[in-house]
Amino acid sequence: MAKTAMRQRYHFMGPCGWINDPNGLIYYKGKYHFFYQFNPYSGFWSQMHWGHAVSDDLLHWEHLPVALAPSEIYDDHPQGGCFSGSAIEKDGDLYLVYTGTANNGNGFEQTQNVAVSVDGVHFSKCEGNPVIEPPEGVPHDFFRDPKVWEHEGLYYLVCGAQRDGRAQALLYRSKDLLHWEFFNVLFESRGEWGFMWECPDFFPLGDKWVFLCSPMGIGERTTVYFVGDFDYGTGSFTYTVTGEADWGFDFYAPQTFQDGNGRRIMVGWANGWDWMPFWKDWGPTWREGWCGSFAVPREVRMNDNLTLSIMPVDEISTLRSEMAVLPPTIRLGEESTTLRVGDGVAYELGFSIDLMQTDATSIHLNLRQHDDRALVVDFDLAHARMSVNRDKADEWSKGTSRSPLSVQGKEKLDVILLSDQSSMEIFVDGGRVVHSMNVFADNEHNGISMYAKNGDAVLVDVKGYGLDAV
Repeated sequence: MAKTAMRQRYHFMGPCGWINDPNGLIYYKGKYHFFYQFNPYSGFWSQMHWGHAVSDDLLHWEHLPVALAPSEIYDDHPQGGCFSGSAIEKDGDLYLVYTGTANNGNGFEQTQNVAVSVDGVHFSKCEGNPVIEPPEGVPHDFFRDPKVWEHEGLYYLVCGAQRDGRAQALLYRSKDLLHWEFFNVLFESRGEWGFMWECPDFFPLGDKWVFLCSPMGIGERTTVYFVGDFDYGTGSFTYTVTGEADWGFDFYAPQTFQDGNGRRIMVGWANGWDWMPFWKDWGPTWREGWCGSFAVPREVRMNDNLTLSIMPVDEISTLRSEMAVLPPTIRLGEESTTLRVGDGVAYELGFSIDLMQTDATSIHLNLRQHDDRALVVDFDLAHARMSVNRDKADEWSKGTSRSPLSVQGKEKLDVILLSDQSSMEIFVDGGRVVHSMNVFADNEHNGISMYAKNGDAVLVDVKGYGLDAV
């Protein structure tokens, strides 16, 4: 499996089969724990298990036994099983809170359940499951993905739900993780934010709170965030700023956690669902017996204007191998300039667009290029926007992701590219804009070229590195 053509070199993947949402991300007893939605038997989604892996550095992973498998009347739906959830430590033990999906004659019946482990490896489902059932008025097939945290001796849980066709985030609280009471509707859509929020996350950052989710029913948006204020007295959240955690097509259901260094780390599934408007399929990797990876772990920080910056964790730099021989400053014109970084497949390339010396209306990058195929990145400086077009990137993918760019009053615009065997992640403006896209191209697709239109463009601080496999 490790030597198949499309396997990622440094991104997290399951040992085989299908993976999707990251679950139960936690720094527990000195190690990073990743749980994840897992079908170990096929490269397609089916009855969900929880895979499990541990790491010392967020890059090198040891796969452990499956943590949760469908086994009980509340989580044994043949096209459901143990859906997404979160993890928390209590009295030294590791608790998993997850959605069980069953079929007792009413279709998809979703409830919240708890499993516990004393060693962080082997988990037992609690006898009192389900611990939370859908409240009246909430459809039993739109009640999932609990995220749990502790505050001043009480445990809180936010769960995605729907009422009257509109998305809601329901808030519960508990003294022991086993007996829960409904507290309030934390936050809800009036229709403008879709009909369901999958994998909601809710966490403090500085003196503000962030609500993060993957909305269903609002077009191409895969992951959005809201920044505002939360009142523990009433259980209500009011937002003032909203933004996109990732504008690309392959970043979904992210979950965050705080590590031992106090960083807020975000991890997302690097793929999407068949109901999305840009979806074609999940790519050719099912032929190799697997499907799915995670985007690189990212650190989340708050900006002064309450937007978020989301950048790769510093540990990525430890994968750097040879430094590319590149001029520190590159002047681009309408003739194409080619670069060589690593093997052109797994690499890091960084530069800043010097906006004071640039009079071109746009800058174009061709990545993973071979013959007439390439992933095309367009920085449209004249209209302050960016796009990533993968219509000709490979024989599978399609669609163009788009985002605004903030260039007014700035002297430079920094860009970081992280390329791997089957993905490209682009971080712009200090992580205020991110595009993550899968690219299913073979090793011959290793070219990098760039050019400017209607003038010259100046790139400064140009650096590149090959990135080692893990």
